[in-house]
Amino acid sequence: MTFESVDTSSSVSFSAGDLALPTYPGRAVVDLDAIAHNLRILREAAPHALQMAVVKADAYGHGRLPVALTALRAGSEWLGVAQLAEALELRSGLDAAGIAREDAPILAWIAPSGADWARAIEADIDVSVSWTWALAEIAAAARSVGRPARIHVKIDTGMSRAGSAPAELPALAAAVRMAVDGGQVDLVGVWSHFSRADDPSPEGLASTAEHVAIFEDGLRTLDEAGLTPRIRHIGATSGILWHPEAHYDMVRAGIGLYGLSPDPAVATSTELGLHPAMRLEAPLTSVKVVEADRPVSYGGTWRTPTRRWLGLVPLGYADGIPRAASNAGPVSVAAVGGPIVTHIVGRVCMDQFVIDLGPVHDGESSTSAEPPAQVGDMAVLFGDATRERVPMADDWARACDTINYEIVTRVGPRVPRVHIRAKGSNQR
Repeated sequence: MTFESVDTSSSVSFSAGDLALPTYPGRAVVDLDAIAHNLRILREAAPHALQMAVVKADAYGHGRLPVALTALRAGSEWLGVAQLAEALELRSGLDAAGIAREDAPILAWIAPSGADWARAIEADIDVSVSWTWALAEIAAAARSVGRPARIHVKIDTGMSRAGSAPAELPALAAAVRMAVDGGQVDLVGVWSHFSRADDPSPEGLASTAEHVAIFEDGLRTLDEAGLTPRIRHIGATSGILWHPEAHYDMVRAGIGLYGLSPDPAVATSTELGLHPAMRLEAPLTSVKVVEADRPVSYGGTWRTPTRRWLGLVPLGYADGIPRAASNAGPVSVAAVGGPIVTHIVGRVCMDQFVIDLGPVHDGESSTSAEPPAQVGDMAVLFGDATRERVPMADDWARACDTINYEIVTRVGPRVPRVHIRAKGSNQR
């Protein structure tokens, strides 16, 4: 199969493994067809609900605008981001791409006191309201621009983060009622978050049921104030997959959109039919022989057990490679003789790390031995293991005692994102 880059002014066809490297020695290749596929899988799991594609944190590290455009083309009706600044940048990009605002509603849910609410209203950004102080600021901005703000009231159903606590909700509901009557706000939605929707234990299921009950109580409180939202939403990817009773009017596709499972211990990406969309890779910049019992990298935390071939990969913690991956992070090298499955040895440095390429055979010298890999061979940190012999972001998460969300999201901004799709794939 051939692919085309969507980041250049003219289409360039290439094989997936033959992408020309940019100046920076590494890249995150993002498969937009995988994004579209994953959204279809999630749509099948919640066929009667609207679908919001969550593209916060630069689309979980995958590139906000290309992913947003792909999601809209794949049929997602809404886009979601955390920060208001993200929403404004996204709106600017969508406007430049010729996407009508009514075809791409955006919800943003984090903004500090004193935020530029007027600009948000003028950009047709929906904003979340958890507190009366925020509503007051938003209403004042609406009066200043002469048009109502589109709001989603958030209920704290048990996360103890943002959201109006049940005891505070009646006062917020009364204030929203006044703002609606005064023409300052349009109540578009009511929403919340689950805290344990990925947990199938009895305790986890009880927590999710409690969240739903509190959400329903909150909806009744709003109804008593004469407020009827058009859209109710609480479920993200875990809710989509495992809690159909909580689909309501809209669901929010987050981690699943990027082909990763909310909890691989419950079901892996492969079991869910999802395709990881990001492949993080860089070419080897050194392949050399190191004698036995020599320290590798800072602190000498790993020593060569025998004479070894070592490879150098030009990515480090400044690129988002966790230092916790020292002596553990899995790597696959696309060598001529076939993939070399190995791991990081020694500490991850700021800009590079070392991998073990195997022992030097007995009797071979460093000059006569045939190296198992060559400078320029591609080292793949993670990708889609269902399509090629590479580690998954899940493998990195296990190695670093974290979650796959963090692995992809922390890939640094200096790593170029290269967005690809199959040449001739359907684009709206």
